[in-house]
Amino acid sequence: MRWTVTTDIALVTGDGAAQLAFMVAAARVPGLEITDSFEARLDRSELDAALLLEPNGTVTHLGDLPSSTRADSRLTVSYRGTIDGDPAAAAARSEAGTGISELLTYLRPSRYAESDHLSATAHSEFGSLRGVELLRAVAGWVHARLAYVPGWSRSTDGAVETLLARAGVCRDFGHLVIALLRALDVPARLVSVYAPGLSPMDFHAVAEAWVDGAWHVVDATHLAPRQSLVRIATGRDSADTAFLSCYGTPVLLDQLSVAAVVDGELPADDGLSPVRLA
Repeated sequence: MRWTVTTDIALVTGDGAAQLAFMVAAARVPGLEITDSFEARLDRSELDAALLLEPNGTVTHLGDLPSSTRADSRLTVSYRGTIDGDPAAAAARSEAGTGISELLTYLRPSRYAESDHLSATAHSEFGSLRGVELLRAVAGWVHARLAYVPGWSRSTDGAVETLLARAGVCRDFGHLVIALLRALDVPARLVSVYAPGLSPMDFHAVAEAWVDGAWHVVDATHLAPRQSLVRIATGRDSADTAFLSCYGTPVLLDQLSVAAVVDGELPADDGLSPVRLA
């Protein structure tokens, strides 16, 4: 399978220094061949960006705005990537390195996945289920109870707030899925992805759950085929997977354009079969 992904970001800066962290690159997954480029420009000058690689394959590009940066300067970022490989084979290679320390991390409550507050709900609704059957039930339950409303949620909303509001975007669906699964002692995490077939096109977020010795994709939005997703960042929740973090003078997002395509026809996804993400 071959994927082609692109991201273009335009930011308007504040006055002074800042450090920006971009998570837009395809994750470095064993078994996938990735050819990509990242370019950042501040007004007309190229901005150097350091590359950080996390043990889980997440790539972060760090760029520093100098103290001489003037308010209303324009920062543009361009990412281009081509990914080749067999997703199933790559997933198997990645999972081989999963250890108990990693699984424990994804069992604990986190900033946006307050599993300790949803224990009673999780056990009441799903306490008798296990394995893939549990994943199907949780995905169906969340899908039935939440309305997908673009722009609905606030950046501070977690799983509990999402359940009360009964609406959200992809990250909110993912947080609720993760919180319910962790409440049932199932390791679960959030993954930001490129999603061929998503409409309108944007970054997407899905949950992954560890059952039967493998990570399985759980996407309660049903907005794109799980088989064609491209991993970007992996973490406890959206605090670990945001496409942009800024420390210092504030920046304003002016434009964002994301594209993701896969060679050939998009795979069919029945929403029920187990799917593993490379």
